Amino acid sequence: MIETVELPSLVARVMAELKKRDVSGSLSGNVASSAVESVSIPTGSGSEVDRSVAAAVLAQEHRHREYDIRRRTNIIARLREDMTRHVEELARFSLEETGMGNLKDKKAKILLAIEKTPGPEYFATKAVSGDNGLMLEELSPFGVIASLCPSTNPVATVINNTICMLAAGNAVVFGPHPGALRSTLRTVELVNLSLRDNGAPFGLVSALSEVSLEAMNALMTHGNVRLISATGGPGVVKAALSSGKPTVGAGPGNPPVLVDETADIEKAAKDIIAGCSFDNNLPCIAEKELLVVNCVADKLKRCMTENGAFEISDPALIRKLETTVLTEQGTVNKAFVGKDASHILERIGVAAPEGVRLILVETDESHPFAQEELLMPLLPMIRVPDFDAGLTAAKRLEHGFRHSACIHSNHVKRLSDMAREMETTMFVKNAPSYAAIGVDSDAPTAFTIATTTGQGATTPLSFCRTRRCVLSGAFRIV
Repeated sequence: MIETVELPSLVARVMAELKKRDVSGSLSGNVASSAVESVSIPTGSGSEVDRSVAAAVLAQEHRHREYDIRRRTNIIARLREDMTRHVEELARFSLEETGMGNLKDKKAKILLAIEKTPGPEYFATKAVSGDNGLMLEELSPFGVIASLCPSTNPVATVINNTICMLAAGNAVVFGPHPGALRSTLRTVELVNLSLRDNGAPFGLVSALSEVSLEAMNALMTHGNVRLISATGGPGVVKAALSSGKPTVGAGPGNPPVLVDETADIEKAAKDIIAGCSFDNNLPCIAEKELLVVNCVADKLKRCMTENGAFEISDPALIRKLETTVLTEQGTVNKAFVGKDASHILERIGVAAPEGVRLILVETDESHPFAQEELLMPLLPMIRVPDFDAGLTAAKRLEHGFRHSACIHSNHVKRLSDMAREMETTMFVKNAPSYAAIGVDSDAPTAFTIATTTGQGATTPLSFCRTRRCVLSGAFRIV
């Protein structure tokens, strides 16, 4: 149950939480200026929010009425092709703007969103016939969606949500994160160029060019916005839920990974490093703490340090690391979110070895490194006596978010037991955490993991409503 909160005050807190750096409404540089011109609705009477939503209403109504599934499918197929040409540019742009993550993995995330986001092929009509006639259920668009974007995955989230929302027949107005305003606008600009060139109506996709309390509040509460999609921290999701609108809400996570004595330890070590260090641990599904059965802990640690992990065991250095990446209150120092492991090591006076991908520190369960979602390539390792103790600790550390968890084991019953006990939306067995979003797996991708509101890994179906039509006493042929 979400507590009753006045939306303006709640949004103010959210905006303060989001602004880890000062980002003004004006943009500099040719690319940023071009983005504003391309994605903003032309000036006229009313606010930018009013104009954007009004254009989206007209575009969505026209497209829903005039565009059949075949045309919708073709437009999205061309959008995938067009966006593929800009992967390098968008990855560099978002890295330069946010200062978080790394270029290689940002490119991988953007390609993932382009290639593996589900489209119109996800839809199917349900028909039931009987003695009394025919019942037909079809999926229908909501209309205009307000989509609030994160700074951790701004480009991939815009592409992923655009494909899903358009496939479902909606229009969308994006509310950028203040720390990723320019890269969000540039992504939406490129989306619009593709849509325009392929016959989609103007206004189908847009983004607010100015981020403010008033704009965020106005977008979420606008009378013609029918659904809100909120990807971000708990404050963002709470603000969206407090708007009174149907909401697709991606909540927080603190994903544990458990390794037992039956696991392939060498593979587990490589998988954990790959998942935990992916884009410097920015994905919400990435391993955030490691629990390992004690009898294989030393072997796992050795395999990890041989494959890109750097262990810090000196108590004085651990204390220095704590004061560097945590605030005085024990919360995450946002200046180090998404930074390279080498950068963090250098800040505590340690010469980073070549190829280092993550920092490994042995802690106990109560340590802030384990309790907080750090969003950086720093992995606390906690020894447990056996699988049962590890599972119990994993449940505590996940904090009941029911977001994501991983296990490495060759014990079939334990694989099932942990999946049932954790009740997480995403659960990965014997693979890096990123398998949950389609990297080196057959899963479709999603960058909005709607744990709070229950839709799970979003697809076009997440942005539809079900409509039923009943025909009495007719249409059966047998």
